[in-house]
Amino acid sequence: MPTVEGNSTFYSVPGPDVFRKWADSAADGFQFCFKFPRSISHDHQLHHCQALTQEWLARLEILKDAGRLGPTFLQLAPSFSSRSFPQLAQFLEQLPRDWPWAVEVRHRDWFDGDVWETKLHRLLSSLGIDRVIFDSRPLNAMAPSDDAETVSQERKPKVPLRFETTASRPMVRLIGRNDLHEVTTYWDEWAERIANWIRDGLQPWVFTHAPDDAFAPMLVHALHQRIQARLVELPSLPTLDQVIAKEAESNPSGGKLTQLRLFP
Repeated sequence: MPTVEGNSTFYSVPGPDVFRKWADSAADGFQFCFKFPRSISHDHQLHHCQALTQEWLARLEILKDAGRLGPTFLQLAPSFSSRSFPQLAQFLEQLPRDWPWAVEVRHRDWFDGDVWETKLHRLLSSLGIDRVIFDSRPLNAMAPSDDAETVSQERKPKVPLRFETTASRPMVRLIGRNDLHEVTTYWDEWAERIANWIRDGLQPWVFTHAPDDAFAPMLVHALHQRIQARLVELPSLPTLDQVIAKEAESNPSGGKLTQLRLFP
């Protein structure tokens, strides 16, 4: 798995040494997709945050210089409405143009299918920035089967689904369930769409979420296998057995496997 969605930076930004450690520890070809700090996106809502933004860009530059920087995504607050469109445009225009970015919106203004959604798409397209595609349908398709799914249904937003792409790296966040069999229909739909994107020369970045993180790798493999069935040239991922065996080698003391190390 050549990437990870890094949500920890939403809550706090580590110092430069931590970013250097991440860059040095990752396997060749691995790239991080970090979320903007909430101090910028939610607390300041993109206003008067120049110093915070410069500090954040300096951290990301460490990864960029090491070849480890994937698309960084700005998740806007649910209260960030069309009234703040000028501020959004001003903020995005001052980001480095040659770095990969994505924006996730949650206020209903951006899903009006009319004026504001069109303005958003035109802005992102003009800057080569992708709109994050968020799909929580699988999670909410039926009643929760355990406490983790109950919490996830309460926390995850239920925003309208959009498939439009605004740049060359569509970022997809799929919110699944703990039982793989309960997402099969959605995974088949997404595999077809993702395969078509790749055929069209796009480079999709796809992340699967599970209410219980232990099930997320299974969701990844199931989706990848479906895409590979449509694109036979797509390289295979290591099997979960191979990943677990590698983990056992690095943790000979045994015990419960609480984290899968998917890269050296």
